[in-house]
This record gives sequence, structure tokens and C-alpha cells, in this order.
Amino acid sequence: MDIAKLRRMADQIAANFEASGHEAAVASTAEHIWKFWDPRMKAGIYADDPAQLSPIAREAIARLKADAEAA
Repeated sequence: MDIAKLRRMADQIAANFEASGHEAAVASTAEHIWKFWDPRMKAGIYADDPAQLSPIAREAIARLKADAEAA
């Protein structure tokens, strides 16, 4: 999958949760990506430059990546 499309999707998910407040939006974005993205999509976004993402998406991806590395 195209990395630009993954970035756009992650940012759209983050934007949908933004109204719930920063911390809740980060948690909800991470949960959504964890539940609904397939392993190839997750691997692609984990390998990407996080500076390209919105702050909420960036934090959500960082959490998921840290959890994946710890497992």
C-alpha cells in the first residue's frame, strides 16, 4: 500500500477523534488502527517518518509501535 495513502488515512482517523480532546483522540486513533488495519498497513506506517503525520496520529502510531516492539 502507498505510504502517502496510509498517512492520509491515519490523519483522517485522528481528525475524526480530535473533538474528544487530545489524549482521548490519541487513544482512540491508536485503538482504531490496532483493530482495523492489517499487519502490512501497520508495518508500513511504523516504518514511515512520523514527522509527516498530524500530532494526534504521530502519537498514536508511536504508542502502537512501542507496544509492537515490546511484544
